[in-house]
Amino acid sequence: MKRTACPLDCYDACLVIYEDGKLKGDKAHPTTQGYLCPNLNTYLATPRIDKPRYKGEEISMERALEILQEQLESYHDKPSLYFKGQGNFGRMQDITSLFFKAYGATFTRGSLCDGAGEAGIMEGRGANLSMPPEEIAKAEVVVVWGRNIETSNSHMMPYIKKKIIIVIDPVETQIAKKADLHLQIQPRSDLFVAILMARFAYIDVMEDEAFIEERGEEWDYFVDFIRSYPMKKLMRRCGIPAVDIITALLLIEGRKTAFLVGVGVQKYSHGHSVLRMIDSFAAMMGKFGKEGCGVSYLGNSGFGFENPFVKAKKTVPIPTVDFGAYDTVFIQGANPANQMPRSAKVIEGLKKAKFVSYFGLYENETSALADLVIPAKNFLEKEDVRFSYGHHYIAKMAKLEEGDIGISEYDLTARLMEKFGYEKLEESAVYIEKIVDSNARDTGDYKVSKSYDGTPYHDRFYTDDEKFIFVDEIEDDGLRGLGYFLITPKSKYSLNSQFKRASFAHLPPCAGYSDGDSVMISSQYGQYEFKVKVDERLRDDSILIYSGTPGVNYLTPDKLSEEGESAIFQDVKVTLE
Repeated sequence: MKRTACPLDCYDACLVIYEDGKLKGDKAHPTTQGYLCPNLNTYLATPRIDKPRYKGEEISMERALEILQEQLESYHDKPSLYFKGQGNFGRMQDITSLFFKAYGATFTRGSLCDGAGEAGIMEGRGANLSMPPEEIAKAEVVVVWGRNIETSNSHMMPYIKKKIIIVIDPVETQIAKKADLHLQIQPRSDLFVAILMARFAYIDVMEDEAFIEERGEEWDYFVDFIRSYPMKKLMRRCGIPAVDIITALLLIEGRKTAFLVGVGVQKYSHGHSVLRMIDSFAAMMGKFGKEGCGVSYLGNSGFGFENPFVKAKKTVPIPTVDFGAYDTVFIQGANPANQMPRSAKVIEGLKKAKFVSYFGLYENETSALADLVIPAKNFLEKEDVRFSYGHHYIAKMAKLEEGDIGISEYDLTARLMEKFGYEKLEESAVYIEKIVDSNARDTGDYKVSKSYDGTPYHDRFYTDDEKFIFVDEIEDDGLRGLGYFLITPKSKYSLNSQFKRASFAHLPPCAGYSDGDSVMISSQYGQYEFKVKVDERLRDDSILIYSGTPGVNYLTPDKLSEEGESAIFQDVKVTLE
């Protein structure tokens, strides 16, 4: 039996059995439990880039590596950019950074995903630890906040059976249809929903006084802060009846409660404030550091582990990268022409750069624009290790087969280091052991992170005084202008721009369109024509276009969140023509 782990950017980080050329779930693993998601089930059937090419012509791998070396040498004293995505979540994928740091390239910082939310969590807790599934299983109430579990975190479903489920989401997701209570809030109102919950809880004296006294800081300022908002204004911003808020509070009060929060709540300029406020509400109710309680976001999977692949000092924020400012661009495991905001500007920049290399598994909008395309090895053809931002298990990924397509990140880096006379790499197994041994322990068949020994935050928070710091100030001017709120969640059958992408713009029935109609959707950042799918799950003020859908990011803003240097994909309103 050959065992490895799924490499995809996902909460679940499934343990995988590879037998007879097929991927199967590891039935013994506590999280996987023998089930794989649709993306991994179709992984081996997805066509790969099988030949390198230069200027549109197929070439040998040896010639491709020679061209890469020649171009890097010719532009050595010119501005260069190293742009790495998360097409593969294995830690060894970062080894290419060792070469580009020595080469002097500019790196990216910030996030296209979860950076704003993590920044807010760090302000209050000092570290971003998620709740292990085994802890979530001990909860009595599960609040699913802006997280479509059945699509993006399907292995969580067995852990939340027979619990009181509250869903807070502008979309009537599958989990919302099954929930005991669904708060179908106005998009971009999560912050005000959390303030309103705290306000009602304070009025009814629901707060956990012992927790606040022993483990909290800035409580009095927090109370002044939540009381500064007029109730009518909060209700207007939330777009739901007050009775829904009160019902949710009554379900939470006195019960072990786990908040499962998704990235959708923080895809806004004030995204860090949203997570900070949700955290503060949970802390007010005493829902941290206790069995079955906590706020689980995308946890920092590398917390406590050594990272041998540190970033360079010369960096630029990833959501606002101007590719045209660089002579040479190396893109690995990413599709910025589709996934970055304001696509038209990104594509213009990629065309302007003098030499663009694309290193990855699949053809996409970015590979089509690249001068040089180098195919990568898949996860079965190289060794690696991965963590999960949804659970605390660590998975070593053994090399399970030889392949005649592509080159691994390790081998590419080793060659470039040698050709440029830089420091020789250690064996890949040395890096893997160094990472794992820095913060892992054995639990029989599997390794887990030592950071999760015991309930997260049971003994302390990771702030200077080891206490939770309540939020006491937030600035948000709202989103002005006419139009529909844009929602950009993940699709069930794709992962961003990989696999079977969605192709429709989902509109509410009130918009007056029919399935299959064409509609030009515009924002202040661009426009694109989509086919329509009428979707009764939506509020009348919202449209939904799944992440990865061709054209969606022609509409999104190329701006940074206030904290976390994160993309703010949903901080925009759109109009229909």
